[in-house]
Amino acid sequence: MINRVLDIAILGLLMDRDHHGYEVRSQLRDRLGVWANVSFGSIYPALARLERYGFVEAVTTSEPRASSLSTGSLSGERASLRSLRATPGIGRRGRKVYRITEQGRLEFVRLLADPATLDDSKNFSLRMALAKYLTPNLRVGLLERRRADLVGRLAEVRAGADNEQLDTYARSVMDHAAKGVELDLAWIDSLLTTERSNQQTFAREAK
Repeated sequence: MINRVLDIAILGLLMDRDHHGYEVRSQLRDRLGVWANVSFGSIYPALARLERYGFVEAVTTSEPRASSLSTGSLSGERASLRSLRATPGIGRRGRKVYRITEQGRLEFVRLLADPATLDDSKNFSLRMALAKYLTPNLRVGLLERRRADLVGRLAEVRAGADNEQLDTYARSVMDHAAKGVELDLAWIDSLLTTERSNQQTFAREAK
């Protein structure tokens, strides 16, 4: 499951623009808010796998490299830059950048909307962060599945809170958990109201 979720995150980032591996790692944390401790040991194999399946392609870009001849003065820096420019192949290095393919775009939407890959709150939060790529119908389906999961979870928590063997402290924990699920349900219901309206607008415009 983790590979599929990581694939969704990486493909989602590449939907906006090309990224190199380091950017993918930082964007997973800073933009999507997931996998703060994800390592390059996970990202690069995932990128290689996506490339092997034809979902991404690697391109090499050239970018400036800091001169090792820095002198600390403006005139010295200019002289160093002129020297680098005059020497073919010096001062620039290639960096592999990943770009999503058309096949990858189709796979991303399929994975994002696939109920088989929806299993926890972190996973759902990632999907909502990328939900702009789904149609209103798919967003409604995603939200309805999450709502059904939360309703089931709330019933379990409330049943646990009714256990007469629980002491005051244990019951307070269960009550707190129930309130958390209720807040999530209220959020989902609010999103569903908006998306169902979008769904109707989308249907009218499609006629």
